Amino acid sequence: MSGAETHARADATREPRFGFWRRTYAMVVKEFIQLRRDRVSFGMIVMLPVMQLLLFGYAINTTPHHLPTAVLLQEDTDLGRSILKALENTAYFRFTEEVHNVDEFDDLLLSGKVLFGIEIPRGFERAVRRGDRPALLIAADATDPVAASSALSSLGTIVQTALSHDLYAGDPISLPFEIRAHARYNPAASSRLNIVPGLVGTILTMTMLIFTALSVTREIERGTMESLLSMPIKPIEVMLGKIVPYVIVGFLQAAIILGIGVLLFGVPIFGSLTLLAMLSTLFIAANLAIGYTFSTLAQNQLQAMQLSIMFFLPSILLSGFMFPFLGMPRWAQYVGECLPLTHYLRIVRAIMLKGSTLHNLQYDALALLGLMLFAMTIAVLRFRRTLD
Repeated sequence: MSGAETHARADATREPRFGFWRRTYAMVVKEFIQLRRDRVSFGMIVMLPVMQLLLFGYAINTTPHHLPTAVLLQEDTDLGRSILKALENTAYFRFTEEVHNVDEFDDLLLSGKVLFGIEIPRGFERAVRRGDRPALLIAADATDPVAASSALSSLGTIVQTALSHDLYAGDPISLPFEIRAHARYNPAASSRLNIVPGLVGTILTMTMLIFTALSVTREIERGTMESLLSMPIKPIEVMLGKIVPYVIVGFLQAAIILGIGVLLFGVPIFGSLTLLAMLSTLFIAANLAIGYTFSTLAQNQLQAMQLSIMFFLPSILLSGFMFPFLGMPRWAQYVGECLPLTHYLRIVRAIMLKGSTLHNLQYDALALLGLMLFAMTIAVLRFRRTLD
């Protein structure tokens, strides 16, 4: 072999100048083109940080204010009105209900419509002026200890300020009456009593969404959807056949969480397990239908997973699991009311910690039923379109 031939072969096998950087640049350009074509992934890149900033910046409030409060005013006096006005001026309390007896008072707390109840008994002002030290009664729904603790801790200063205008020329030396604050349903303000029941709904939301969101896209990616379409089976039958196994899985998960919560953490169950199981069925079905809708929207399993995360993020932040729901801005509460997890958290906490009945939970049960039917309708329509 001549020297010229050897030199030519060496030139042919030699690494081109900037070859590494050119190939890397070509792969970068290819990846950006592919990302641009995948609109779901591109949208997630933009929407996730924007959503988190908006939710944490505007909706999340660890010191909630304007919490709904019921008033049982058994006498209409200047002192009573001054105390109520002072409570309202703190921005912790917002008087939404005025009741006339103790039964209405208890029913509002059981249903979760109010977080506080304030009772000014009959003859309160006269007993104060005589020095008999009557009791101002305050009941708090302590199933959410974060929402209740900050408001209860401010009561002594608030009332003392009100008395300085009505009974004394200056600040009173001591309160001429007793404040009896009763933290109901969670007297010790234990966070585990709030978190463990909430974990039932949170874990079910995450797993049910992911399982079903991957169901249809998995069939498409594996190429088994064509054989499924050739079978004499209706869309609703396919959908129910895929959903029913996950309903059983959801019940198994709920049983495991509740069993661990009761045995290890001492979480009580005061209400009916039958009622909890019935309403859990609505919740599981609603999440499965939402996940199934995502599976018909996505083109692959990655997109299905991304859509599930996109739905799960506001669910966990705006449902009341991590932060007090009633302390959020009004617009955030409206968004939260559209999420199944919001209603289920109220249901599971009310049944387990309060012993609430279906009568107390009518609103959340009907809302959960409506969300389930809406999600099921969308899922069936989307699946029919997928088959066509």
